[in-house]
Amino acid sequence: MGKNNTQLQGSTEAIFGAGCFWCVEAVFQELKGVLSIKAGYMGGGIANPTYEQVCSGTTGHAEVARIVFDSTIISFKELLEVFWQTHDPTTLNQQGADKGTQYRSVIFFMNEEQKQLSEKYKEELNKSEAFIDPIITEITEATTYYPAEEYHQNYYLQNSNQGYCQFVIRPKMEKFRKAFASRLKE
Repeated sequence: MGKNNTQLQGSTEAIFGAGCFWCVEAVFQELKGVLSIKAGYMGGGIANPTYEQVCSGTTGHAEVARIVFDSTIISFKELLEVFWQTHDPTTLNQQGADKGTQYRSVIFFMNEEQKQLSEKYKEELNKSEAFIDPIITEITEATTYYPAEEYHQNYYLQNSNQGYCQFVIRPKMEKFRKAFASRLKE
């Protein structure tokens, strides 16, 4: 995330990778308490990667959503609940047809509290056997965040008629809206 990036006063950040960042962004931007969300890259070995470089699978970056939220409206724990329920955290480097390390399931924690909550939630889900297979989501400290190119921002809202949006994101959004109806923005 780059420790020198500023936050809105009174806000907190969460950074999640859960497959294509277009899907993650579309889900989280509809939640009450989410102030802003930006698609980007984290966890790789080169500075200022491009989408093409990240998609090559050689940089080590994950596609992520950087979520700034008001913790008096929505908690990090509630964001984790949405995170776990809106992707498959049991598949290695894959969500649906999207394959590669850039699509891995990952929580980049910002502080010790986020780390502990993430690890505890993962452990509880594994113990409860909520998923048939074990959860393989990485839980790792946030590193430098790089915003994705502008055409990736608000992708679903601006391109909802595009094929990927219609066949991949729209069904996910319909399921999400039903499951979390009471937590959606008006």
